[in-house]
Amino acid sequence: MEFVVLGLAIALWVVYLVRRQRLWRGRLAEAIPVHSKFWRDRKKVAGERLYVAIGDSAAQGIGASRPAHSYVGVLAKRLGGGYRVVNLGISGATVRMAIERELPALATLQPDIVTVSVGANDIAGFDEERFARDIRELFDALPPHAIVADLPSFYFLPGEKRVAVANRIVRDAAAERGLVVAPLHARTRWQGLWGVSTQFAGDLFHPNDRGYRVWASAFESAVDARAAAVEDGSDEAG
Repeated sequence: MEFVVLGLAIALWVVYLVRRQRLWRGRLAEAIPVHSKFWRDRKKVAGERLYVAIGDSAAQGIGASRPAHSYVGVLAKRLGGGYRVVNLGISGATVRMAIERELPALATLQPDIVTVSVGANDIAGFDEERFARDIRELFDALPPHAIVADLPSFYFLPGEKRVAVANRIVRDAAAERGLVVAPLHARTRWQGLWGVSTQFAGDLFHPNDRGYRVWASAFESAVDARAAAVEDGSDEAG
């Protein structure tokens, strides 16, 4: 009898999670145009320096209580009012989409700081050869001072196993080109079950405000170093 009750409780919990995910996916889909408009307006705010972000829905801040609470927003606040922010992130972007739709815009800019976090949307239908080819093409088009993140932890198999392969590709490609890697995977994985239970939006995929602060922390050291180099003129933008 106890096993029957336990089984029923687990089944009800699963049904609840599935319904909750569906509800939140709808809510977050509705947030996409709101976040996009926020970042379109934000890039009009003047600044002596320029910070450009390449990425997907995480760059846009989907899952956060407001767009400014994305990791891009947290980093922009850290940089201060002297920086104009251009967020090229596109919700749902894969690495290939970033190449085709974000790199052309990047080519028209002369950013002082560039952050890149993309690839999580490639994991569901992961193709190792295609991912490696696309990552190398993306990285070849970045300025040498760009800061690239590896993929965040997916916590559970089989996603985490695919992420391990993807991150090896990311780190190897970055090393070949001398790009700094932000340790996003290590920083998110370190959160463990506490992170799983407290740092995700209701869809259980996108970070919430707490989760995005963790993401930003993975970039902070490299962003601070780059900003200092720009400020003292030891490394010109390009």
